[in-house]
Amino acid sequence: MIVHRILAIAAAVLFVSTVGIATFGAETMSLGQALDLIAPNLLNELPAWFGDWAWTSLARPMMVRPAWMMPLGLGMILAGLSVSLSNRKTTHRSHRRS
Repeated sequence: MIVHRILAIAAAVLFVSTVGIATFGAETMSLGQALDLIAPNLLNELPAWFGDWAWTSLARPMMVRPAWMMPLGLGMILAGLSVSLSNRKTTHRSHRRS
């Protein structure tokens, strides 16, 4: 099954981007500030995408978190999914003693 490998690679890319953001980014930069640097009008358009409840309860609280926390969390989720989906076959051991 190739899905677990794709998830593992995506998790690795997110972990590397987390280190890059944490190392080279500003120490106190929030996710909202980082998104504002990337796309200045994006924060004005996001509430229309999410809706009132999801924006107020889910998305807006994430905007004040550090910018490196989102790729770290997503990488951890993808790594967990990758490990859960992997089909590691254990070696078959004979129960007979020789």
